Amino acid sequence: MGVEKMVCLVSRTGRQFQRYNKGRRQVVGCIPYRFKLSSDGKFSDELEILVISSQKGHAMMFPKGGWELDESVEEAAARESLEEAGVLGNIGHQLGKWDFLSKSRGTYYEGLMFPMLVTEQLDLWPEQHARQRIWMNVVDAREACRDWWMKEALDVLVERLSSPINQPKENKTISISIETMC
Repeated sequence: MGVEKMVCLVSRTGRQFQRYNKGRRQVVGCIPYRFKLSSDGKFSDELEILVISSQKGHAMMFPKGGWELDESVEEAAARESLEEAGVLGNIGHQLGKWDFLSKSRGTYYEGLMFPMLVTEQLDLWPEQHARQRIWMNVVDAREACRDWWMKEALDVLVERLSSPINQPKENKTISISIETMC
């Protein structure tokens, strides 16, 4: 008789362990991207950006959520991308920090965004029944994204990737064990 391994795929909930800066909840996210495959199976220089629907399905955005006390900022960004979009990848250098007004809460948040070069797209992920994910070209992704600060982060990413001088010398590989999410 074989031994079955149960993998727990659930999103973290609650805000009791989340970080705040000067009274503003800190949220962290990623802009997942990849280079489109050409018809000959080689990577092109055309970017594809992954956008996801909000939980209520009325808006498109990039994965983001609360930064918790027990994780680095890069780990939080990678976790949110796994939970909300079902993707894993290499986290690059921070794109920036934005103060924005939460539409649902009516309070200001501090948002930090990172690029994620996607290396794996999972078939099963924690919020697959609550969200849709769609790969788009940069123009369509910018138009679809509802939040001005996320659009600015996308602009920074595109500028960084189009200018060899601005490209980081290394990307951090953040590994998230699915088991640690339980």
